[in-house]
Amino acid sequence: MHTATQQIDNGVNVAALLGAREALSQAPQAARFTWRAHSEWVRGTHTRIAVEDFHGLGEAQRHRSRFTYNADHPEVFAAEDHGPTPVEYVLVGLAACLTAGVAAVAQHRGIQLRSVKATVEGDMDIQGILGMDPEVRNGFDDIRVAFEIDADASRADIEALVAQSQKRSAVYDLLTNPTHVQVKVK
Repeated sequence: MHTATQQIDNGVNVAALLGAREALSQAPQAARFTWRAHSEWVRGTHTRIAVEDFHGLGEAQRHRSRFTYNADHPEVFAAEDHGPTPVEYVLVGLAACLTAGVAAVAQHRGIQLRSVKATVEGDMDIQGILGMDPEVRNGFDDIRVAFEIDADASRADIEALVAQSQKRSAVYDLLTNPTHVQVKVK
């Protein structure tokens, strides 16, 4: 009897990730990264943000290309709507981080993905940011992530993929644990 081995390809180089993890375990100081975003006000509530350089593995690094983003507020806030709001970018980051994690964990566990879709919603009472009620927080009071995953795995295995992705997600961690943020004027 001949058994064919199915090749799993979710586009994640797990061997390289595991190799990096092993190398960094020997030089943990190289695991310290500083990510950067550079913003410039355009007009009104419109800001243009660039991401290009960062620091990691003990030295300055660059992305292959410069990424630029526009952030603004919608017309219902008397703005010009040149891009997503800053809080929507937070939802984008969470969706991207969790989805990437699902792909990486699935590759490592030998699960072929056919499709991964996520809807991320965040509830907010804008009375806080408008200064209408000092008791209302400025940020989200609830965030929900709903995945639709089609894969060659049981529901329990798919739920385990999502749980492991959530456990290792930097953006999930940022949203669920306090982070010291220092703001200053140069």
